[in-house]
This record gives sequence, C-alpha cells and structure tokens, in this order.
Amino acid sequence: MLGDDAELTAAVLAAQDGDETAFRTVYRAVHPRLLGYVRTLVGDPDAEDVASEAWLQIARDLDRFSGDADRFRGWAARIARNRALDHIRMRGRRPAIGGDETELTGKPGEADTADEAMESLATGDALALIAQLPQDQAEAVVLRVVVGLDAKSAALTLGKRPGAVRTAAHRGLKRLAELLGADGPPSQGALDAVPPQRERRGPAVTSAGVTHSRIRAQKDM
Repeated sequence: MLGDDAELTAAVLAAQDGDETAFRTVYRAVHPRLLGYVRTLVGDPDAEDVASEAWLQIARDLDRFSGDADRFRGWAARIARNRALDHIRMRGRRPAIGGDETELTGKPGEADTADEAMESLATGDALALIAQLPQDQAEAVVLRVVVGLDAKSAALTLGKRPGAVRTAAHRGLKRLAELLGADGPPSQGALDAVPPQRERRGPAVTSAGVTHSRIRAQKDM
C-alpha cells in the first residue's frame, strides 16, 4: 500500500485517537468524491446538506470503524447512501431506477469502460451527465470510478452482487462515452486502475470526547 492510500489509512487511525488535524485530512481526501456520489442520488440542491449529515455520522461512529483506506471509503459511501435514501424518503420521492437490476447478474460486459469517459469523470459536466444515466448505472459508475471502490466494496454498498455492479458500471461508462462524443470501442481493463480492496484491519480506539472534537473539526473545514 503506497502513496495516498497509506496516508489516508494513517490519518483514519490518528483521527480515531482524537487527532483533529488527521480528521481534517480524512475529510479533505474523501469528501469531494463522496459529495459527487451523493449528488447522483439527491441532486445538487440537497447534496451538501446530505453529505454534511453523513459526515456527522462518520465522526460519531469513527471509533467503531476498523480497516484501511479502501475499507474506509466503502464504509463512508454506505453511510452517505443511507443518509441520501433517508432524505429521499422524507421528501416523498424515490430515485428513478433504470431497468430490472436482476438482469445484470452474471452477465459481465465485454469491456470495462472507455478511456474518454474515464478521463472526463472528474469534471462537473461529467457528473451532470452521470445524472442522466439509469440510477443503478449512475451509482455503479460513481462508486467504482469516482469514489474508487472495487466491485466487491461497491456491491456491498449497493446490496448487489459484484457481477451486477461490474456490468452496470460498464454499461454506464459506455453510455457516458457516447454522451461525451467519444469515438471507438471501449478499451479493455480500464477499471483495473481502481485499487483493490485490502483486508488489513487496523485497531479501533475509543476515546472519550473524541466525537465532539471531530464534529467541531468538520465544521471548521
């Protein structure tokens, strides 16, 4: 484990010990991508509020988390998704799910994605395009490419099988390539660049008063 992942893992462990600076590091590393995911669920007007609610829960429950950077991203995404779905229920509207998700199971795509779509996903325009996809494809694309989860972690977040997530991501990225005007067939293995989930488990440390200090830190960001 090298680079950003190692730094994020270290920051999570330090934040669990009550280090407010480390919690800011975690927030700044994860929040932009997490916010992009929330936007695909609730839209722009409510995304910041829902993401803030998710971070309050992350701060409150951080002592219960155990794992490395990959696992933290998946854990944070599940919390954000639950808060987004709660918000949707409160507003009396369900997300638009495109098609029957069960038909995706066991039908892997011929290729993972298109390079042109991959290169454009970090832009606001691309996130707006993602919102045009069926909900299952939009979530799969954002979790795999933007948040950076592997298929297993994304499937756990969505309550689906990894094969269904892979295929939904492939179909979504293929459609994005079309929307972005990309030419040529999807390239092989582009999603292999997403770091695999690692199983190293770090200690979870409980410290009195840490939650309140983390919430104060989050407000200062």
